Amino acid sequence: MDFKKTTRKKTGTSGRWQHIRYSCRDKWFYWILLGIAFTLSMIILKDRIVIWIETGEGGVLYRPFHGGTVTDQVFTEGIHLLMPYNRMTHYNARIQIIRHEFDVLTNRGLPVNLKIAVRYRPIFELLGVLHQRVGPDYPNKIILPQIESVLRKGLGTHSPEEIYTNKNLLLTGLVRRAIEEIGRKFVIVDDIIIREVRLPPGVKKAIEDKLVEEQRSLSYSFRLQAETQEAERKRIESGGIRDYAENIAATMSEKVLRWHGVQATLKLAMSPNAKVVVIGGGKDGLPLMLNAGEWPAESEKTAKTKPPEKALDFDKQKTQSIFPLYQGDN
Repeated sequence: MDFKKTTRKKTGTSGRWQHIRYSCRDKWFYWILLGIAFTLSMIILKDRIVIWIETGEGGVLYRPFHGGTVTDQVFTEGIHLLMPYNRMTHYNARIQIIRHEFDVLTNRGLPVNLKIAVRYRPIFELLGVLHQRVGPDYPNKIILPQIESVLRKGLGTHSPEEIYTNKNLLLTGLVRRAIEEIGRKFVIVDDIIIREVRLPPGVKKAIEDKLVEEQRSLSYSFRLQAETQEAERKRIESGGIRDYAENIAATMSEKVLRWHGVQATLKLAMSPNAKVVVIGGGKDGLPLMLNAGEWPAESEKTAKTKPPEKALDFDKQKTQSIFPLYQGDN
């Protein structure tokens, strides 16, 4: 009895597998088409399914069937798998520089051309909100219009000269204010660089001439101050010299001078060279010692420069002119 039931079960199971096998053999062409279609769809939609986020980027996901833009999550660098109907928007999260040029009007109605460079970056955690409220073109929608607004309002109440010379750090203060206001709108501005301030040619030349004259006037004032200080220095120096001379005169008595003379004579007498002593006159006269050690050398030098015969002839002629009766050595 049990053997029959087991045989029936085996026969029934094998019959089902055979039925499935025969069905697959009959529909093998459809399975091949299904595989080809799946492969082609994966190839076509791979850019929508496999998402690469490069270095320095952030991704914002948009789900059309699940609430739209995802604002509470920012996708970081790497590979991400998405459903084909979702869409990922890439944002550059690095520091970027944008250059801009625009005109402002001064309080006199003169146009001033400004060239600026803005260094900025988006706040990474707020990329979803930035994408939802502003979009990828946020530099032209937030940063540049806000900077223009602040600079136009601030510079419109000042003269061209104040703007050109940055009087009282005018441009610096306006740049700082613009950075603070932009920071409230999902973006961080590191710096705003004023590259050039261009005025009309006539106004620019007039301002430059005025600045040259001002610097020349300041140079004259500086020279006058320097000369005044130099005169004061010389006056103080002359007073010091006068006081020094008075102090020396008060201390240099006759006895002190005589003592210094004796000391100098002793030092000269102690030298090893030969001397010629000339006795001074008067009771206070000190002996004068002349070093005679150099005389022979001087005579030898003279003898070398002149031939002996010519020197002898010269002496004879000079002697005869002085003593007519002298006839030479006989």
